[in-house]
Amino acid sequence: MKRFLQTLDRSLFFFLLLLLVWLPLPVGSNRDWAVALFALMTSLLAASWLVLQLLQKRRLSRNLRHAKWPLLLLGLTQVWVIAQLVLGISVDSGASFQYLVLGTAYGFLYLLIVGLVKTRRRLNMLLGTLVCSGAFQAFYGSFMTLSGIEYLLFTEKTFHLGHATGTYVNRNHLAGYLELTIACGIGLLLALRDSREFRWTYLLETMMGPKGRLRLALVGMVVALVMTHSRMGNAAFFTSLMIVGAVFVMIDKQNRRRNGLILASVLLIDTLVVSQFFGLEKLKNRIVETRLHDVIVDGRLVEKANELRGDVFTQAVLLAQEKPLVGKGAGSFEAAFPVYGGNLPLHFDHAHNDFLQFLIEYGIIGTLPLLGFVCLSLWYALAAMRRQQSLYRSGVGFGSAMAILALMIHSFTDFNLQIPANAATFVVVCALAVVANHHRAPVGKRRSAEIKASTEGLAITRMPRVLA
Repeated sequence: MKRFLQTLDRSLFFFLLLLLVWLPLPVGSNRDWAVALFALMTSLLAASWLVLQLLQKRRLSRNLRHAKWPLLLLGLTQVWVIAQLVLGISVDSGASFQYLVLGTAYGFLYLLIVGLVKTRRRLNMLLGTLVCSGAFQAFYGSFMTLSGIEYLLFTEKTFHLGHATGTYVNRNHLAGYLELTIACGIGLLLALRDSREFRWTYLLETMMGPKGRLRLALVGMVVALVMTHSRMGNAAFFTSLMIVGAVFVMIDKQNRRRNGLILASVLLIDTLVVSQFFGLEKLKNRIVETRLHDVIVDGRLVEKANELRGDVFTQAVLLAQEKPLVGKGAGSFEAAFPVYGGNLPLHFDHAHNDFLQFLIEYGIIGTLPLLGFVCLSLWYALAAMRRQQSLYRSGVGFGSAMAILALMIHSFTDFNLQIPANAATFVVVCALAVVANHHRAPVGKRRSAEIKASTEGLAITRMPRVLA
């Protein structure tokens, strides 16, 4: 029986990793059948995990005990969506039901991460899987763009030609996914730092040794991020890297030089050197040439606006003011917006601002729990980052904090959280913030000796930082 339970536990974790790799492949799972498959898989995995917990008859793990508040906040949001459906608040009940299914799947995914990723070995595997998935998206998107073939995974590409999109339709969504996976990769690189006193030769070992493969994957993902030519995607990534990186370097005085050099290498080498050959100039020109409004000189139209998102935002604010407390119903933006956006030349099914869209659809009542979930996750990530006695925990905390901040910045101008693959990966990153603090660290030989000594009443020496 014990062997069966162990096999079931390992199988659930394997299928969880497989699910995370699959999600971005069918255009970010932004299709009805892909949403249904995602919901079915998370439901089956969560049900199997619950059966496993009942059979094992163990007390809740530390991860689960500390994840109860984030789980509660996610649950409250879904309760509110049910209320919108029952009370007839939603103007599009079909879309609201689909968002209820998606929201429940996200909750199950969060539960699976904190329930199954209990050890450092599994945490390494989870981070490695996310990095490999991001590296594949980066390589595929870059190859399609440079070769001129321009295909999605299953169909020919028709939008954003000349820009890296990976298996996504929209370049901004590939940028959002890469923001999350690059942050996880940087977090893993920092988590695996050498605990020895800093030497330049150790830095060379890091760049040329086994960690070099991880470093190479990061270079490829940053190059692909630049090749998306996503203005806010690149701005969000580098802004979050500089903000979280500055905080990280300041709080860890003992490893300040090592940490600073690792982060500087990502910022300088990847961006200013490597990315210069893969479209950095084109990205800069696109940012400079962005115009949200018509340019009028002496009453004469000189240049027309080439960006409509400013108009969408202005008119969507008016929509949000109709029912600010209860909202229009989860997923109902596309049905409700034409009243205000009918004069726009294009069809907009999203607000291109996740914060505004959540407020329009969920109202203040449904948005506050989601805001609390993100803020609490960021707090957990920063708490892990401050644990200077453990290089590993602080490194993973850095990756989680950077990923959360990057996607929050990007959400001001795009709708990554409306794309199931990106929203699911964001939920995983939020769960990592809890796991970083409360997973089980490996017990090495010295640590085993310390435990044995404590039982014999002997003095315990300080545990090495790398094992904390």
